[in-house]
Amino acid sequence: MPGSEFIGAEERKEVLDVLESGILFRYGYDNQRNNHWKAFELEAEVRKFTGAPFAHAVSSGSTAVSTAMASAGIGYGDEVIVTPFTYIATIEAIFLAGAIPVFADIDETLCLSAEGIQKALTPNTKGICLVHMCGASADMDSIMPLVEANNLTLVEDAGQALGAFFKGKSVGLFGVSGAYSFDFFKITTAGEGGVCVANDEKVYHTMTQFSDHGHTHIGDNRGMEQHPIMGTNFRISELNAAIGKAQMQRIGYVRDKNLKNKAHIRRAIEDIDGITFRNMTDPSGDSGTFLNFFLPTQELAEKVVSRLAKEGLGGFNYWYRNMYHFINQWEHVKNMSVPMTIVAQKLGTPQDYNKLDLPGAQNVIGRLISLGIRANWPENELNEFSEKLRAILKSTV
Repeated sequence: MPGSEFIGAEERKEVLDVLESGILFRYGYDNQRNNHWKAFELEAEVRKFTGAPFAHAVSSGSTAVSTAMASAGIGYGDEVIVTPFTYIATIEAIFLAGAIPVFADIDETLCLSAEGIQKALTPNTKGICLVHMCGASADMDSIMPLVEANNLTLVEDAGQALGAFFKGKSVGLFGVSGAYSFDFFKITTAGEGGVCVANDEKVYHTMTQFSDHGHTHIGDNRGMEQHPIMGTNFRISELNAAIGKAQMQRIGYVRDKNLKNKAHIRRAIEDIDGITFRNMTDPSGDSGTFLNFFLPTQELAEKVVSRLAKEGLGGFNYWYRNMYHFINQWEHVKNMSVPMTIVAQKLGTPQDYNKLDLPGAQNVIGRLISLGIRANWPENELNEFSEKLRAILKSTV
């Protein structure tokens, strides 16, 4: 993925700043850190790029989702509409917040559809955890009126979509709170890390407190800080934040390279009969991290995936069989297999997770093939890859 392709001198410089000071903790030690505040600097870079009024860095994309939900007030018994196509962390965060996932259908945007959300609504629906999958936005023009009309709490999991926009507005900024991932496989990486964003200052302060045991971070004596709320330890280290800062400073360059290389590959295959592409809600807002295309049938998609593997053409995801990203393989979710008792087990769920009726998701994901785009593809390799992909599709579809 693009972020890990560009680890170099800038990252080393930022990390060495931290090592030379010896202060790996993100708060305090003002006199010893030589004015290096990498977590705060990472947050500033995220604000600058996304336009978010407030940003708070945490230890992972998963903890970013949990922090975003806590700051939005999602908790005990709240029914939260969510997609069956996401990284498993989204679902875990809902369960561990004490809330109850309610799965709704998706469409060829690869995200929740307004129709799917409408069908899943009940009088007990508290909110939506909207996942912007595979580097591009959901259809916010159709979803936001539903959110507003039903007074729903919208939390955005944009873990795969930092760098994506919808009509000029960054994903993550449409709801009460949003979350990005900086893990090793994203457009920007911190090794492990995440960032929450908010439009409201009160929500932001809840984020900063919840992710650090309720600390207010007011004053210069950490041991004497007030604790208005309980929280947990989701803090990012200065080492991870240092890498994330350097990565954020080149995200525009990486995004441009993604889009160029993606367009090159798309041109090579777009005239092949039977190939169609993801419904892009705002093509100009794409982050370019994935090229997503559909085959006419699931059977043909599986045949193509098998052929691609046989021919040694890498970088493709067939999510329908993926263990982490699609509900078909989530036996532990369907059976709520956890090492402790959770709220959903006590209160029950409005759906039988083993008998979900999500025909759109089954159809869309069954026919979908996703290619992760390399930002640093040498031109000769990109040309060779594109030609080989075209030949395989032409002879298989």
